[in-house]
Amino acid sequence: MRKLLPAVLASVLLAGCGGATSDAGGSTPSAGSKGTVKLAINPWVGYEANAAVVGYLLEHELGYTVEKKNLKEEISWQGFETGEVDAVLENWGHDDLKKTYIEEKKTAVDAGPTGNTGTIGWYVPQWLADEHPDITDGANLNKYADLFKTSESGGKGQLLDGDPSYVTNDEALVSNLKLNYKVVYSGSEAALIKAAQQATAQKKPLLFYFYEPQWLFAKEKYARVKLPAYTAGCDADPKKVACDYPDYKLDKVVSKKFADSGGAAYQLIKNFTWTNDDQNLVSDYLTNQGMDADKAAEKWVKEHESTWKPWIPAGS
Repeated sequence: MRKLLPAVLASVLLAGCGGATSDAGGSTPSAGSKGTVKLAINPWVGYEANAAVVGYLLEHELGYTVEKKNLKEEISWQGFETGEVDAVLENWGHDDLKKTYIEEKKTAVDAGPTGNTGTIGWYVPQWLADEHPDITDGANLNKYADLFKTSESGGKGQLLDGDPSYVTNDEALVSNLKLNYKVVYSGSEAALIKAAQQATAQKKPLLFYFYEPQWLFAKEKYARVKLPAYTAGCDADPKKVACDYPDYKLDKVVSKKFADSGGAAYQLIKNFTWTNDDQNLVSDYLTNQGMDADKAAEKWVKEHESTWKPWIPAGS
């Protein structure tokens, strides 16, 4: 996510169904009649929501096949060259990778925005902000470091991050802002969410890295901690970062070969654009309602035809 952006990825090969009738309405082409589309997915549920819906439509509306394979994020960009990956459906910035694969190697191209705005920051439970209103000013964090000590933070306050493969500025921020904190990695998005939920339910102080779009913000309240304001270029040197994260206009990136020859599948991915609320709804289906990707996408597709119909290329 973000300059950030996290991410170990998974790649998904989308595959079409047999000549069944599409649940979204309309008939589906025969299995595999359009070939295979390979999507990369990062290990957070918002990305999985994008992939669930795009995959469902590729399969049920356009007749492509589906396979899944886990890859780390940068490896998935390398997949543009090897043919392992056709598309990344949610890219959070990654100017370094864009420079390498789009500008220099020319193996990838920008496929336009997802419609989502991505936000990364540090948060505390709302109850803690209510008890200590000045805790949301990053300049006051050292005052509260003892509140956040854990067995893993070595006598300092703990700043809890997520998957260690996520790209974050947090260690540099802690150092450059001279904070008496240690970044501790929870290991996954699921572990980070669990810690946040426990912090609310059990009234346990927690300072944690998090991001939107995210279904959790619709379920519980958290307050963002203000760091020095982001200005253009303040994060140019990863070792010297001392400013907050910018907002990200999330976008899609595809292989040059796929853009040139992907036909209707490429057009659908290029046309795909929805809101944070759309993504959070599908994420909620996946995370809290026990649906698998196909069922979650099917439910959303049935109820939001006016949103996805314009993504389908004319004549498909």
